[in-house]
Amino acid sequence: MSSVTNEQLLPIVSIENEQLSYASGKKAQPVLSDLNLTIQAGERIALVGKSGCGKSTLLRHLRSSLKEPAWCPQDPGLVPMLSVLHNIYMGKLNQYSWITNLFHLIRPSNEIKLDIQAVAQQLEIANLLQNSVDQLSGGQQQRVALGRALYQQSDVFLGDEPLSAVDELQAKRLLDHILSAHETAIIALHDVNLAFSFATRIIGLKDGQIEIDQATTELTPDDLMRLY
Repeated sequence: MSSVTNEQLLPIVSIENEQLSYASGKKAQPVLSDLNLTIQAGERIALVGKSGCGKSTLLRHLRSSLKEPAWCPQDPGLVPMLSVLHNIYMGKLNQYSWITNLFHLIRPSNEIKLDIQAVAQQLEIANLLQNSVDQLSGGQQQRVALGRALYQQSDVFLGDEPLSAVDELQAKRLLDHILSAHETAIIALHDVNLAFSFATRIIGLKDGQIEIDQATTELTPDDLMRLY
């Protein structure tokens, strides 16, 4: 996918003075307050901050605000007894009627199989397409969840620690696939070095607020240490 110049950047979501909460039982717990944030098409954004700072809450809000973004949550949400192929196919469930999906799940066409195989090949799990997900390691399951997101073929990718279960070398390769397939990427990470390797902008959260929101070129890894 071709790069987007600054002149081409357009807002895809804007948040003004909002409070975001996380539902815990019957009571909503405030997580982020006085939130002001604008995200433009073509941005590569890393969300950083310690666990519980609100990264997941912000990503869920962005998911509800955007039109069908590719979504790779921290909990993969896979169907254990179904195959890798079927779980990746689920990335497109909302594009068809339930009866069409049922048919595709029972007897996927050769075209669907080839499309999913191409995605799985990128993620180095093509040899596992017929395996049920419950037979896979944590890292393999994470790649299946990533494959499901890539199969959606959306312009925007939202990822909540989508690379946490793979090693550094695999993470960099998978990140390259994410960036090449999506115009815009917003990814929550704990790995600061990985964040600096891809992001054009870093948003750091702390104590229910946006503590840092700057271009990556204006920051150093040491600047992010105050978030932890």
